[in-house]
Amino acid sequence: MSHPDIRPATAADISDILRLVHDLAVYEKEPDAVEATEEDFAAALFPAKGVPTAFCHVAEAGEGRERQVVGIALWFLTFSTWTGRNGMHLEDLFVEPRHRGSGLGKALLTELAGECRERGFRRLEWSVLRWNAPSIAFYESLGATPQTEWETYRLDGDALDL
Repeated sequence: MSHPDIRPATAADISDILRLVHDLAVYEKEPDAVEATEEDFAAALFPAKGVPTAFCHVAEAGEGRERQVVGIALWFLTFSTWTGRNGMHLEDLFVEPRHRGSGLGKALLTELAGECRERGFRRLEWSVLRWNAPSIAFYESLGATPQTEWETYRLDGDALDL
């Protein structure tokens, strides 16, 4: 059952999604790292042609006309060759600081976990910065376990010119 304050994002939410991504960058001590634009999010989440390459759920708070987007869970599909099934990679989970502790973060994860079950997906995975103790404690309180045997690698920018 869906939480009343959680819903799939719509194109009308793009400016709020980008605002919250900027807020997340500040929280993660990378305030100038966001290069994405509203057009980038529109192309990924709501493309004019083809299928989306990313998906987003939003959390809302407030009443009536004062209702606003205060949290996001932005994700994309993964595939496991071992299970032969898709999964979800949660790229960003962010709830505005003033709404933390309200249950919206858990509701966003619960919504994604439910969607995984409905679609027959086997995994919901994400990464967390090692210094982010509050988030780690939150995830572990939900039963999530760290995958410490794996190390993340990345080719970025000019390194892609192999």
